[in-house]
Amino acid sequence: MSAKLNVNIDHIATIREARKIREPDPVAGATLAELAGCHGITAHLREDRRHIQERDVRLLRGIITTHLNMEIAPTPEMTQLAIDIQPDMITLVTDNREEVTMESGLNVAAHIDELAKSVAAFKNNDIAVSVFISPDTDQVKAAKKIGADFVEFHTGHFANAFELGSSSDVDREFAAIQDMTILARKYGLRVKAGCGLNYRNVGYISSIDGIEELTIGHSIIGRSVLVGIDRAVKEMLAAIRLAEH
Repeated sequence: MSAKLNVNIDHIATIREARKIREPDPVAGATLAELAGCHGITAHLREDRRHIQERDVRLLRGIITTHLNMEIAPTPEMTQLAIDIQPDMITLVTDNREEVTMESGLNVAAHIDELAKSVAAFKNNDIAVSVFISPDTDQVKAAKKIGADFVEFHTGHFANAFELGSSSDVDREFAAIQDMTILARKYGLRVKAGCGLNYRNVGYISSIDGIEELTIGHSIIGRSVLVGIDRAVKEMLAAIRLAEH
């Protein structure tokens, strides 16, 4: 069975915020992505509100019929806001104001006690918890220790190797994701993956047994500018399914 597709709509909001006006509306984009067949919607509410706004996630919570995943930094303010909004899942991520996109996974191993408190707060409110981590043994073990339900592996280094590196670079990064997927499942963790995935490389990651869901944003939203969200989502779903053959 192929991995599910969760569409990150952040960059619809990026276009809107370039002019600080009402359009394009990421909420409308999420509805169209669902109608095209995606299995869930992701929105990253950053502390600096550079793209997605609180208004967006509150409206998304009211209309999403598939699965709403809210990415946030593990801060007290964001934790309380997320509990108030009640998404289906929280993914704890890095939130560096200088980065263009998430350049690395969250260092769970270095912050076990505080992250365990955040995870407990979400689970006490019936919200599933994922942590966005690098495919690394210590991080997988730490994710298990804090009580996360899912790990989402950072695939950015694999994606960069695929575009710019050698075949040995690609093989190394792919093997790390594959090996850590096996380890995560051994510890009872469910597995997602995302960052830098596109129509050219997604088949490699979706071929890994045990990865249940892929979170993809920039590639789909970029493609949708040219062909529309409906076609962009359907083409990504087709690229994911090709891994079955």
